[in-house]
Amino acid sequence: MEREVNPSIARNPHTESKKDWRARLLPRRIEAASDVAIGAALAARLDALVAQFSPRSIGFYWPLRGEFDARAWITAWLAADASRRAALPAIPERHTPLVFHAWTPDAPMCEGHHGILEPQSQEVIVPDLLFVPCVGFDRDGYRLGYGGGYYDRTLAAWPGVALPVTVGIAYEACRIDDGVLAREAHDLPLDAVVTEAATHLCQRSRER
Repeated sequence: MEREVNPSIARNPHTESKKDWRARLLPRRIEAASDVAIGAALAARLDALVAQFSPRSIGFYWPLRGEFDARAWITAWLAADASRRAALPAIPERHTPLVFHAWTPDAPMCEGHHGILEPQSQEVIVPDLLFVPCVGFDRDGYRLGYGGGYYDRTLAAWPGVALPVTVGIAYEACRIDDGVLAREAHDLPLDAVVTEAATHLCQRSRER
């Protein structure tokens, strides 16, 4: 991955648990997400990276507080080509893999598990590329999430022939410079992490 010095992040993450890192980084993410210029810069980097992979379908996420809101970006991406598809995750049951249901800007929505909105549509899409929200990320492309394990379970049970391209959506203020926590057996690095300042390409994306 590209790496620049970020003095705002502590230098010894191995002394902190994932819970501690979430407590440290969530306020930073909320602050970054409130900056319109940061959002515009992140969207521009998404344009370039997605063009590189040319997916026909993208799975994204309904934004929670502090997360980059990709809905406007996805709406413009869909409008540019009628053959493109987008999908949002649905949780059939708690602690089970996500299922991606077709989404359009005018799609009826309903509240799912954890109070997150999901498309009412039951049309399942297996996306070519996934936008994955990050609380934090490290130089090797490993993501710090909320701890529910949904994306880990989803990728482990992926129904497609090949895994999707995974693109973490994050902010530079939430980059951990010296690695993160000890890897767990189910952890997979993302293919790339996009922030407002850089596109961090990881080893898997270079091999695609």
